[in-house]
Amino acid sequence: MTVAQVFEWTGVDTAIGRVVLVVSARGVRNVLLNKTAPPATVDEVLQSKRLAGHAGALCELIKGTRRDFPFPLDLTQGTDFQRRVWRALLAVPWGHVVTYGELAQRMGLPVGASRAIGQANAANPLPILIPCHRVVAAGGRLGGYSGGLETKRFLLRREGITPPR
Repeated sequence: MTVAQVFEWTGVDTAIGRVVLVVSARGVRNVLLNKTAPPATVDEVLQSKRLAGHAGALCELIKGTRRDFPFPLDLTQGTDFQRRVWRALLAVPWGHVVTYGELAQRMGLPVGASRAIGQANAANPLPILIPCHRVVAAGGRLGGYSGGLETKRFLLRREGITPPR
């Protein structure tokens, strides 16, 4: 028998649209872009007003007035490889970008692993907090982003980066 986890959530309107934060006992579990509420799950999800500090910090990150997120992250989702990529993304500093191939090399992987890096980015449950928007494609292309390319451009610009085409 498995025990259902209880998650709390809050939604906030930001410069990039409505964002929902889902928080477990371990930390922030999901950042859902352009959502009004978390998806229904087998676990219990409760709307919470106790997450105002989390929401405020996220808004400041999106505005560019904050560079760090002062609350713990719950990185228990995903495969071992995905979690490894997400941890590597946390090391990409504010105001910098890397290509998928460069991130692979930083992780000690061949440049050819860039496609797997991209797939791990696409599965990132914590966009903005784990800055997958700082990864661009080779050859000066923007690459993809779960929140849409306009959101990626916005996030890069607010870090002082001129987005690639």
